[in-house]
Amino acid sequence: MLLKDKVALVTGTATGIGEATVRLLAQNGARVFLLDRDGDGNRAVADSIRAEGGWSQAFTGDVRRAAEMAPAVESAMDQFGQIDILINNAGIFPRRRFLEISDAEWDEMQDVNLKSMFHSIRLVLPQMMARHSGHIVNISSVTFHLGVASMVHYVASKGGVIGLTRSVAREAGEHNIHVNCITPGAIQTQSEPRFVTPEQAQEYMSHQCLQRRLGPLDVARVCLFLSSELSDGMTGQCLNVDAGWVMY
Repeated sequence: MLLKDKVALVTGTATGIGEATVRLLAQNGARVFLLDRDGDGNRAVADSIRAEGGWSQAFTGDVRRAAEMAPAVESAMDQFGQIDILINNAGIFPRRRFLEISDAEWDEMQDVNLKSMFHSIRLVLPQMMARHSGHIVNISSVTFHLGVASMVHYVASKGGVIGLTRSVAREAGEHNIHVNCITPGAIQTQSEPRFVTPEQAQEYMSHQCLQRRLGPLDVARVCLFLSSELSDGMTGQCLNVDAGWVMY
């Protein structure tokens, strides 16, 4: 029970890494607030957590809009007076060759993958600073370290996440707030087949030291570590969860 009585807000929780993360946090004693634009899927995850004995509450909202994120923050503050953990996981993953990317596609990618974290951190940080305590975990991508074709807008947004993490860590450190980042590799999720062929997935794995597919739980476990006192000596760091694809 590493997170007993802690309050956590996680975005992008209806499936994949976000779903695995809220389940693991709840199993470790956290009260979890779930935010996703897929209202039905998000509520199903929250219901399942409660059925297993955990505490959860689901909110439907688009992370591109701060006003749609605010109710989850306000509810957590009203009920518990604090948010101890913020995990920014929501993101999109479309592929497009650089010269084919429209202005609208570029803007949507930055809004979902990067600006959403600006919104959520700004909503949560003041009360963390007032209490002199908090853990923020931002999900980036190993593609930033690799540079990947047909994903320029995605890679740029995920690089921005790393920059955001480092700079907020500099400002928040004096308030005892830990701000770290995870760069997942090729994670086998429900949505993967929409973007990756089986041949591409096999090619990704061939570059890994560990010859197995990674799943959402592999990332969720590192989220748990970065959300707990086990990582209290760390801030401004970026942890690869990629089975040894990139080393730096």
